[in-house]
Amino acid sequence: MSDSLISLIRCGTKLWLDSIDPVLVEQNIDLGATGATSNPIIITNLLKTGRFDAQLGNLIAEGKDVEEIAWAMTNTLVKSAQTAFQGVWNETGGNDGYVSFELDPLIEDVETNLPHQERVQRYIELGKYWSSGNKNRMIKVPATPAGLDALEELTAAGVPLNVTLIFTERQYKIACDHVWRGAQQLDNLDHFKSVYSIFVSRIDVYTEKHVPQLSPAAQGLVGIVNAQQIWATNQNFWADKNCPLQQEIIFASTGTKKPEDPPTKYVKALAGSDIQTNPPATNLAAAESKIKFVRTVDQLPAEAILNEISKHVDFAHMEETLMREGIAKFADPQKDLLQLIGEKRAVLSS
Repeated sequence: MSDSLISLIRCGTKLWLDSIDPVLVEQNIDLGATGATSNPIIITNLLKTGRFDAQLGNLIAEGKDVEEIAWAMTNTLVKSAQTAFQGVWNETGGNDGYVSFELDPLIEDVETNLPHQERVQRYIELGKYWSSGNKNRMIKVPATPAGLDALEELTAAGVPLNVTLIFTERQYKIACDHVWRGAQQLDNLDHFKSVYSIFVSRIDVYTEKHVPQLSPAAQGLVGIVNAQQIWATNQNFWADKNCPLQQEIIFASTGTKKPEDPPTKYVKALAGSDIQTNPPATNLAAAESKIKFVRTVDQLPAEAILNEISKHVDFAHMEETLMREGIAKFADPQKDLLQLIGEKRAVLSS
């Protein structure tokens, strides 16, 4: 492990991987990664490589349809990563070593347009189903209205949760309240674990487009400040709850989007606590950076910058915009995955 990543981990950051590629998982375990996450884009890109055609062929031979094959392959790939991180889960008593499994993004597809309560029930049913028998699997539920309404029952059923697509403190607070209500219905809190994925770089993409009046000093800092403030809120919320396991923030979307930004911009700014789920290239850049990371997650910029952000950023509009984009960014790849499997089925069964 590089000295830079040793310093990042020692200052308090848990390093997770934004991929479940078996090769990248092993490489990043060597870099210090202790968990991972998945989504439809990751699954689609893995299947495109052809490395898993034998498993696809077996599923096709069993007569499974396209959707059944998609979820069987997702389950298989996530389970493989779970096996790689099982030792971490065992050593930490369930505080780390998880792999996140995303529920069906088409629940929120605007074209399908399911009624709200049907969406809630789908999240609950699928969350319980895909969690069953998987101790170090986290179920990813988006912070949509239906996803949020499913959290209490899922938590009460003992499902470890990764509440994802969080862009604002409003979403975080609703998620946290629902999860805690569910946790209080458990017999005990010994195995209660939840995390809250705060997306970072997408916010800076948003402000550059929608809030051009921000000064150069503030532009590009909104994602970091927002994440820092939600992190502090999370610290305060759980401080008196006496949970044996940590209820943590995941800093997600930590890959930089602008070529002129250093690839470690968000890694460095949010170092020192909780979890960073970084793309493989970001972890590698951090490893090669020669930076000695120190705790900065609780070091906010100058008051003038905070005031400027508060004055100019419409967080309600930001949430609505980024949630709409985020839902599409997960639903469209799921459709692409189903299409890819259909194409592969035609080739492999011919």
